[in-house]
Amino acid sequence: MTEIAKMGRVLRCAQSAQPPYTLPVWQWHLLPVPSRVEQKKRNPVRTRSLALSASQAMAATGTAVSTAAASLPPRGLRQDPPSSLRKRHCAAVRPLAASPTATSGDAAAVESSPRRQVLVAGAAAAAAFVSRRPNQAALAAEYLPVIDRKAGYSFVYPFGWQEVAVQGQDKVYKDVIEPLESVSINMIQTTKEDIRDLGPPDQVAEALIRKVLAPPTQKTKLIEAKENDIDGRAYYTFEFTAQAPNFTRHALGTITIANGKFYTLATGANERRWDKMKDRLHKIVDSFKIETKV
Repeated sequence: MTEIAKMGRVLRCAQSAQPPYTLPVWQWHLLPVPSRVEQKKRNPVRTRSLALSASQAMAATGTAVSTAAASLPPRGLRQDPPSSLRKRHCAAVRPLAASPTATSGDAAAVESSPRRQVLVAGAAAAAAFVSRRPNQAALAAEYLPVIDRKAGYSFVYPFGWQEVAVQGQDKVYKDVIEPLESVSINMIQTTKEDIRDLGPPDQVAEALIRKVLAPPTQKTKLIEAKENDIDGRAYYTFEFTAQAPNFTRHALGTITIANGKFYTLATGANERRWDKMKDRLHKIVDSFKIETKV
């Protein structure tokens, strides 16, 4: 268990007022949320792409309307419908469709109105473009990938989480509203070659939770620990709760050994939001895997 004890010494450090922050893992809910300026600096491509989506929708609508308008004959050559039909077109479009006395010729004449064709074409193009773009609720349910071939790992995290610098952690992403919702990955050097060399899943998970992932003052409970095999490599995944005086964190973790390193990925949420977040958190843990280093 020397690797776990070493990780505990790295993470049990004093708080710093400026990034990179040196808070232990169980105090990440105290980390400040990145400002809008910091978010733009860290994610310029994502910020720019979201800003362009609205302008692209406007451009698509304008292009469709312009194309439909260009297909019309010159104004001097257009054949406007009779005045009686124009009156019906302006004031009695809906009754025409519902009236049993309306003739098919009247309906066809109204539908063939050049101005109506332009408006319908523009509206259809705008609706088609917007339908291809996911709305904000759908975007919030998607995930963004993290692929670090130099460090040798990859995983995904929910869209909307922001990266926070924490000393002793390779990467940390947290929700901007719910402070207990975060994911982190940590690596330390090890002479072991397989996670099974440290012991069975439940014993290793218990030691990691007590010494690293929760402070001694919190009451922890290991819910489940198991071994998974991905591409011939053993991973231990586990689920636990850590109870503090004013909150309980429900968390998941996965660990493995590769490239001479002990990898730990941990994620979690407030117990009151567990039912809502558990599928997303399982998605994060299940996505973690070792990549070929470059």
